[in-house]
Amino acid sequence: MKKLIALLFVLSSTIGLQAQEVELNKKDEVQLDGKTILKYKKINARQYSFYSLEGDEILYYKLDDNETHQYIEDDFFILNFLTAKKKVETKNRSLVASGLGMNSAKNMAKLIKALLDEKVLDADGKLNLDKLDTFYEKYHENITARTVRY
Repeated sequence: MKKLIALLFVLSSTIGLQAQEVELNKKDEVQLDGKTILKYKKINARQYSFYSLEGDEILYYKLDDNETHQYIEDDFFILNFLTAKKKVETKNRSLVASGLGMNSAKNMAKLIKALLDEKVLDADGKLNLDKLDTFYEKYHENITARTVRY
């Protein structure tokens, strides 16, 4: 019985840790469970900048159409971690696609959640450079370098 209670406790605490809610509010703040951890600026539906609370631009997001506006199969996105001088280019839509349609705020909330889950960002919005290196190795596809331009 004690083992069952201990197992239930571990499972419930693990579920609680993963149930973090990320929201981009109308005050240009990124909030994690109601606490402001970053600021953001929506440039357009395809570009966002994220700032530390101190005002440093730490992340620039861009959805790139790969110069083929009507063909979406070659689209990719760029995560430029400016303060770390590291750029990730990937087609992995699971990091940002929050469902059908183009709700860019929900997509960006999902991106921040993914960065939190991968521990690239901590709960205070600070970059973890070691985890960023791991994220880079995991997701960077070096798309621009292997794309033929005419």
